[in-house]
Amino acid sequence: MSTVGYRSDEECCSVIGEKAEIGFLDFEEERSVCSYAPDDGAPVIVSVPFAFVNGKPQSVSVGDTAVELITINNTTDEPVDLWSVHIFASNPPDSFTLSLTEPPPENSNAESFIESFRVEDRMLQPGEILKIWLSCKTKDMGMYSSVVYFDIGDEKIERVVFLLVEDKISKSLISNRPYSKGRRKDKFVVDAFVPGARPAGKTNRKYVNRLPRYDVPKDIRLLLEDNQVPQVIEEGLTKRSYAPYFKTLIIMEEIQLEDDMRTYDMECITMRRRGNNFLSMEVPGLAERRPSLVHGDYIFAKLATEQDQNSAPIYQGFIHRVEADEVYLKFDPEFHHYHRDEDLYNVHFTYNRINMRRLYQAVEAAENLGTDFLFPSSSRRRCIKTTNLIPISGSLNEEQMSSIKMILGCKGAPPYVIHGPPGTGKTKTIVEAILQLYQHHKNTRILVCAPSNSAADHILEKLLAEKDIEFRENEVFRLNATARPYEDVKPEFLRFCFFDEMIFKCPPVNALKHYRIVVSTYMSASLLFAEDVARGHFSHIFLDEAGQASEPETMIPIAHLCRRDTVVVLAGDPLQLGPVIFSKKAEEYQLGVSFLERLFKCELYGSGDPNYITKLVRNYRCHPEILYLPSKLFYDGKLMACRDPTTFTMTAEFLPNKEFPVLFFGIQGCDEREGNNPSWFNRIEVSKVVETVRKLIAGGKIGEEDIGIITPYRQQVLKIKQTLENLDMPDVKVGSVEQFQGQEKDVIIVSTVRSTIKHNDFDRVHCLGFLSNHRRFNVAITRAISLLVIIGNPHIICKDDHWSQMLWHCVDNSSYLGCALPERIERYEEDVGENSGFGFNEDNSWPSNNGESGQDGWNSYPSNNVESGQDGWNSYPSNNVESGQDGWNTYPSNNVGSGQYSFQSELPKPDTNEDEWSDGWK
Repeated sequence: MSTVGYRSDEECCSVIGEKAEIGFLDFEEERSVCSYAPDDGAPVIVSVPFAFVNGKPQSVSVGDTAVELITINNTTDEPVDLWSVHIFASNPPDSFTLSLTEPPPENSNAESFIESFRVEDRMLQPGEILKIWLSCKTKDMGMYSSVVYFDIGDEKIERVVFLLVEDKISKSLISNRPYSKGRRKDKFVVDAFVPGARPAGKTNRKYVNRLPRYDVPKDIRLLLEDNQVPQVIEEGLTKRSYAPYFKTLIIMEEIQLEDDMRTYDMECITMRRRGNNFLSMEVPGLAERRPSLVHGDYIFAKLATEQDQNSAPIYQGFIHRVEADEVYLKFDPEFHHYHRDEDLYNVHFTYNRINMRRLYQAVEAAENLGTDFLFPSSSRRRCIKTTNLIPISGSLNEEQMSSIKMILGCKGAPPYVIHGPPGTGKTKTIVEAILQLYQHHKNTRILVCAPSNSAADHILEKLLAEKDIEFRENEVFRLNATARPYEDVKPEFLRFCFFDEMIFKCPPVNALKHYRIVVSTYMSASLLFAEDVARGHFSHIFLDEAGQASEPETMIPIAHLCRRDTVVVLAGDPLQLGPVIFSKKAEEYQLGVSFLERLFKCELYGSGDPNYITKLVRNYRCHPEILYLPSKLFYDGKLMACRDPTTFTMTAEFLPNKEFPVLFFGIQGCDEREGNNPSWFNRIEVSKVVETVRKLIAGGKIGEEDIGIITPYRQQVLKIKQTLENLDMPDVKVGSVEQFQGQEKDVIIVSTVRSTIKHNDFDRVHCLGFLSNHRRFNVAITRAISLLVIIGNPHIICKDDHWSQMLWHCVDNSSYLGCALPERIERYEEDVGENSGFGFNEDNSWPSNNGESGQDGWNSYPSNNVESGQDGWNSYPSNNVESGQDGWNTYPSNNVGSGQYSFQSELPKPDTNEDEWSDGWK
């Protein structure tokens, strides 16, 4: 290449010029050009500064100065003009500089060293290699980036530079296992097997009403596996097709769960002999319920060393005990006799169908409830007569009193709904209604259900806390699944439970009839019908957190127990987290729409008719400034902050605005995965979260138990937990949004994880993380009482409308710290309430996802699968047919073979063994 503007050596010089700034650089999208090949089209080769290592930016310790040599090699036979080399942009500003001499060691007193943002006007002689040093001075953690621009002859070359600046905590979380997509395991086919030894007591009990098998019809299975949609689903939900419609959706879900369960299969594993009776096997992830195996479940195993795997005998092994990551198994005696600890086995985990069978049974029986219950019509309006009442549990507000009066005056179908946005006292209202019925209506029988054991225990605790009422042990019963660990129940609750040898059971029908209040989970309520409790025995059925249960699940406590005069009360919020659904097809066709949410489509409920629904609007949880945005975005600005202001303990010294209890800390980290785990984590954010916890605790007024940390990805949860435990701070609760629904903490820290646009788009498609999921956003930001701290990349967060408004709300109130902000895009005021209220259109109908209506006038509902592909692992029914357990196993919602990793948010569907890991992941 010929030179332009040849200059003598005397004219060669370096000039310090001005720098420029540009916006956010994403290392996944802005990869540096590796080099120019030495051919006629590329006579000058510019090296790559701070080249990536294993596809990731290099790491440097915070506070250090990182230095890298850049070489510019003129491979031609002629001189070439180097017009300029300049740093076009740096983030943070001024963090990168250039020099023509190697920077001296840190803390040296070299005075002749000159660094700048620009080097100008030099001549590169043939074959000459010019050396320029690029330095980066680090002050804070995060991703540092720069664009170095080379103007050489007629060529314009740029190098994009990234450095990940870390501290000791972040560096301690670096994985030595690069991520690789897990191999799809060979299918473990079980045509015949040698039965194992079932745990004692599992086959002794015979229920009066046995649960049918509900085998999946072969024609439906083949149709779905061929990616075809049955006609009953295409036609949509109608009054005539209720049971067939939902049964087909449940089949879709079951087929997906069967497929998902294969991801847990293990190959070439060992078992150890435990005494004379058992073999033990380690199951990685078992302590976190991935998979969730309980007493009475079973596996299949065969020797992995058999030459012909198809002819290897298959043995069934029952689980007799679970300890941490180990299960104790009992097979056929022959298996134990020939076993050697060095033997290698292939293991297949089975999918226990009992909870799915309960769902089939419930929707089948629900058709007997009648259209007035399932499809309330405005053509037959009711008018409830109310009487005055005196509260038992203390002061109640106007809306709570009104709803309780309506419940006490209600005579039967259709259901009465308590719509309670976050922190408005839904459970308190239910508890007061139960107390009123128990105290003043002696002939009532009450069933109260919640989605999880922890939520059901919470209701029982609230009931027993009322000092003015003394409950008799023979009038209150806590129904537990057989699989629920005995130690999971608080000692003070055990007197209300029925168990034998530390195994929970359901008493016979004669005993059940004597209880006036039965507290259960949705799934465990099926045991009441199994014991032949008569339809209409319960005068009132209360379903708390009804928005979290699918419609078939909601029908379990109702379908066999409800008569026309049974009062059914649903409490929940359709704008918080909904049911966990694994099948994308089933989700697409509304299996993820709760019965509570569907009722809002009916005019009677959508119009707010007090004879059918009461909306609670007084929030007793959050600081007014924390409540402001969710009220504006989702509840028409009608939520009222009613908590005593003297109870807020916002004392964090690091807040830039001491009067504003929401802080957004912007940080650009690096989201990554490890091993064959598809869940994401961001170790820079982990460190920032831990730093924030330390600062809060150091003030002395906030304890570990007052702090909650919410993050959408299971691996991020585990990394944060691991770090806090290593630093002796184990009492800080860490979990996904699903774990925190219905809970509150004085301080909530949210880690959003995402730092790259490419992965952000993936999340949108698969409904992962926080973005494009207004329900998860709503729950996450309404758990805090006094202080909400959000840690995340503002350049990613701003891609979502709701999170963008949270970001700029903090900025407008001088409560933003951290990295440079993205460019602000002004929005029209009417756009703000896009998902406000109940999400209704002007005609009071649900917005349709595809602009088309289903059959019978049913529009498509907004998608609400919180964990449909949320990173992490959701819990799902882990059942034992004989025991009738309702434990929730954890299954990944991903098909490893397809290459799609749509793992659900990490705790997921509330699990019947407390709200610890199951999520959900989901």
